[in-house]
Amino acid sequence: MTKDHDDGLPDPAHRRPEGMSERTVEALGALSKALETTERARGHLYSFHQLTGTADFQLDEAVRLLHEAGHPEEAERVRAELVARDVTPGHWTFQLVEEYEDTYYRPFTAVETELTDRLAQGRRHLHEAELKRRRRS
Repeated sequence: MTKDHDDGLPDPAHRRPEGMSERTVEALGALSKALETTERARGHLYSFHQLTGTADFQLDEAVRLLHEAGHPEEAERVRAELVARDVTPGHWTFQLVEEYEDTYYRPFTAVETELTDRLAQGRRHLHEAELKRRRRS
């Protein structure tokens, strides 16, 4: 393991600005952690979107096979009730993704960026950088 610099301090982009309190570093660290959790949730939402779309296209195969197996009524029921069905009234998954992006994700990232810029001079992950330094000491 090597230190970032010979003085054992993090690189300048990850050093606490002069006068910044420990509590502010902790608060921005908590905000960053919350954003990371939101990023994971967003990824799951995209997985939900893609998996639901894949399932919808797989229904075409089920409909075809039901027809071939001599079950036209059942095939029609699957086609009529499930193929291209809204996941919530009036919405497909891409619309849920767009709503999440517009009403939650983008405002979240904007606030996190604004506070990091204002309180930490844009220096990101200060809490983690200080943890790295302490753990290597």
